[in-house]
Amino acid sequence: MTKRKSNALIFMAIALVLAIVFYQNSVFPNNPEAYFNSKYYYQFGPIAICVELFIAGIYLFQGHKKSNFTLALFAFNALLDPIFNLIGLFDSNVPIYATIIFVVCAIWSLYLAFSNTYNLGRISLLEVLGSFILGATLELSFNYLFQFL
Repeated sequence: MTKRKSNALIFMAIALVLAIVFYQNSVFPNNPEAYFNSKYYYQFGPIAICVELFIAGIYLFQGHKKSNFTLALFAFNALLDPIFNLIGLFDSNVPIYATIIFVVCAIWSLYLAFSNTYNLGRISLLEVLGSFILGATLELSFNYLFQFL
């Protein structure tokens, strides 16, 4: 098995394990009106980061030409969560152990994306900017907006 596929399988396994843990810790209300409360959706932010990592792993496994974009998207989202938490923009819903795992995966993802390690196509400046904006938007929507609505 190639190193690219090994990295992809590691990313997908981490994403699946953490998504299962986060899903098991989710609280599902008994009454229908609680589904319209923003705090209900706030708890799914960490699962969204796992989904991004899983999709990046799938693309990397397939050798898709947009692998570097999805790796950068995940990395920016995963790194912005603790950064926004540190500057006091919001309180992160991601546990410390998952934050550490996500930061390590994000640094590795950025390295893979920007170095074009597997020759899947260099990531352009526009794609870097797009992945940063999408990552920030997703991070803010699950944390900042849902927390205060």
